[in-house]
Formats: sequence, structure tokens, C-alpha cells
Amino acid sequence: MLLRLLNKTEEAIISLLLVAMTLLVFVEVIMRFVFNTGLTWGQEGTLYLSAWFVLFGASYGLKVGAHIGVDAFVRLFSPLGQRFISTLAILLSLGYCGLFIYGSWIYLGKMKRIGIELEDIPVPTWIAQSILLIGIVFLSIRLLILLWSVITGKANGFNQTDEAKESMHLAEEIQREEIKA
Repeated sequence: MLLRLLNKTEEAIISLLLVAMTLLVFVEVIMRFVFNTGLTWGQEGTLYLSAWFVLFGASYGLKVGAHIGVDAFVRLFSPLGQRFISTLAILLSLGYCGLFIYGSWIYLGKMKRIGIELEDIPVPTWIAQSILLIGIVFLSIRLLILLWSVITGKANGFNQTDEAKESMHLAEEIQREEIKA
């Protein structure tokens, strides 16, 4: 149930960020090219919305297998070997996330103590940049879930996009449609 809540929260936030970013850019373009004016905070707002979108998206991409991986070498091994290599890769990734979380915590703490705001938006810098910590925590949770799946034998490795397989599938569909026509 907690995992389902995490999934829904993540999907809702990503959707809201995408809509907000799209609307902000649309309004900014209309204001600039139709009314010859603009929002003083539009560029900075878009920058932070996109940063939040990307860092939430990294976690979500791991969940749905949207990340592209080069696993030709790993596939040469037996399923047990693949699981071992994947476990090592996940543990190294978690180590990197741990360093990033530690560094983000220190950085955000300093930004909070300094008390500065963004240049164009009256929001404390540490709040706007807290996605550094939040996004990597979400990614770490996804990595821990994946690690558990690999350890328990439910997966041999990262759930990655297989572009070659997808391309072959699309080519077969196109070929079937051409035969029908």
C-alpha cells in the first residue's frame, strides 16, 4: 500500500509539473510575441519546474524501465551472474545516491541558514532546490525496490528499454499493415 501511494504521488507530481511548465512556457510565449511583454519570473520558474520534472522523472523512469542501458556484456552471463552484476551495480548506484543525499543535505542546510531567495521569485532558495534531496531519495527508494527484486530472484537486472526489440516489433507491425493494404 505504501508503494502504491509512492507511485501515485510520483505520477501526480510529474503530471502537475509537466502541465505547469507547459502552461508557463505557453503564457510566456504569448505575452512576449503578442503583447511584447513577459513575466519577470517566467524563465526562472521554467528552470526550476524542469529541474523538478527531471529529478522526479529519473526515479519514475527506473520504475517503468525507460532508462536505456548497455547490457550486452551482462547478458553473456548466466541468470545468476546477471543478478550478481546487477546487485553490484545497484549497490554502487545506492552509494552514489548516498553521497549525493549527504551533499544535498549540507548544501540545502547552508542555503537555509543564509536565507537567500531566488532572483525573480520570492521563494527561499533551499525550498526551490530541495528537489536535489527529494529526487535522489525517490531514486534511492526505487533502487532499493529493484535490489530486493534482484536478490529475491524476481528480476535479473535493471528493467531497461530494449530499443532493438522494440524496433523489430514496430517493423513487424508495419510489415503486417502493408500486407493487409
